[in-house]
Amino acid sequence: MATIELRRMEFFAHHGHLPEERLLGNYFYVDVAADADLSKAIETDCLDDTVNYQQIYEVVKREMEIPSRLLEHVTGRIVKALYAEVPGIKRLSVKVTKQNPPLGGKPESSAVQMIK
Repeated sequence: MATIELRRMEFFAHHGHLPEERLLGNYFYVDVAADADLSKAIETDCLDDTVNYQQIYEVVKREMEIPSRLLEHVTGRIVKALYAEVPGIKRLSVKVTKQNPPLGGKPESSAVQMIK
């Protein structure tokens, strides 16, 4: 078992509970760690024998374009879509981080991480 990671994929999206968040948008980072059996790819050096992280990126990008009120919802959608569309994933960790959430004060970010 090995892990393929895509870290800090940046997206401008319209997620948030407040109407202003959905209207104005914000910057988000997405981190994905996908556990898979990569033993065949180690031997063959062939993309067909591994988890294609370009495909992971495209799924995440598509899901980030769909507005959600909650980070929990968008994170869960990403997890479901990755399992449904990217062959070979055995276990996933997906973290969605919102920059500068409107909470008062100066929080740098808020995040939801799902490991499934």
